[in-house]
Amino acid sequence: MNQSKLACGIMSGTSLDGIDVAIATISGTGLNTKIELIVAETFPYPKDILEKVKLAIDNELRVRDVSSLNFELGRLYADCVIKLCKDNKLSPSSLSFIASHGQTVYHQGATQDGSNPNTLQLGSGSVIAGLTQTTVVSDFRVADMIAGGQGAPLVPFVDYILLSNKDKTRIIQNIGGISNITVLPKTQHEKDVYAFDTGPGNMMINYAMEYFFNKPYDAFGETAKKGNLIKALYDEILQHPFLKLQPPKSCGREEFGVSFTKELIKRYHNHTREDILHTLTVATADTMVKAIEQFVLNKHEVDELIISGGGVHNTFMMDQLKKKLHPIHVLSTDDIGLSSDFKEALAFIVLANQTMYQEPSNLPTATGAKKAVVLGNVSYYR
Repeated sequence: MNQSKLACGIMSGTSLDGIDVAIATISGTGLNTKIELIVAETFPYPKDILEKVKLAIDNELRVRDVSSLNFELGRLYADCVIKLCKDNKLSPSSLSFIASHGQTVYHQGATQDGSNPNTLQLGSGSVIAGLTQTTVVSDFRVADMIAGGQGAPLVPFVDYILLSNKDKTRIIQNIGGISNITVLPKTQHEKDVYAFDTGPGNMMINYAMEYFFNKPYDAFGETAKKGNLIKALYDEILQHPFLKLQPPKSCGREEFGVSFTKELIKRYHNHTREDILHTLTVATADTMVKAIEQFVLNKHEVDELIISGGGVHNTFMMDQLKKKLHPIHVLSTDDIGLSSDFKEALAFIVLANQTMYQEPSNLPTATGAKKAVVLGNVSYYR
């Protein structure tokens, strides 16, 4: 169990900004897990496939086209792994396993309008396994949901085993399309760890940049810096019903995606696009700040906020967090030796490693599940 092995993680998140592929060595399980990044790369989505993913998310694809997309994404993910291996003189068959999160096109964490909790991530694990000739672990969220959880967030288990510190109470935050946090009290007891989605991350900002400037994101927050606050728009975002829910809670494009953002832009079209970007960014940062104040600082004195994900590169947003959460020390996972861009790809390697040893890897205190369960489906290659 302590023998080091080579594994690969594939992550494509709600921000749709690319496919993160990381190869790492991993040994041990649970609190004895050790992982070290070897090489990683972000691959762009081909335009035609990206458009299909967006149509699927917007419920505008026929069932047969969704089924086809499941295979297309599996082939694309396999191609990314094969290319990364080839570029680094590795064979995909030398990997002990591949962990693939898949592309979420729908996630409903709780019963809603008579519909049971459900989730769908596309990118067939069996297709990836067949093309890479390697065992693949995928479809991580369902087991937690059947155990009464919301199927998200799953990374808190990894935060707990890799980033707990007996001398510091830490918040680990990932700012992808959605922002989520894991609270790690310095007690280091698993039962004391909790996590939840705070609300939007880059999602609304990225859509607005695409809408106004035909750019995928606001580099360093430079566009947002040029604008001024639109108070009515800010207030409308901060009054979103999700923000008032008690943890554990999860959200996605269903709450803060294209439909929501497009409607906001339409209502405030008479303002400058820089003002809209400024307001979306400030409001997004403040949803994070208010979640931390309301659900964390009333229980703990926090020493560090450690951030990963694409949001780390938005210096305007980071400055907002540093200013409004002072005196908490705000830093990135890069500052403590863990890649901020590939943390989630590495995290799914850890989750898949647990699966291969038939050990649980959800945190019931984070997802709301009734018990800890083994996550994922395994597609073996023989």
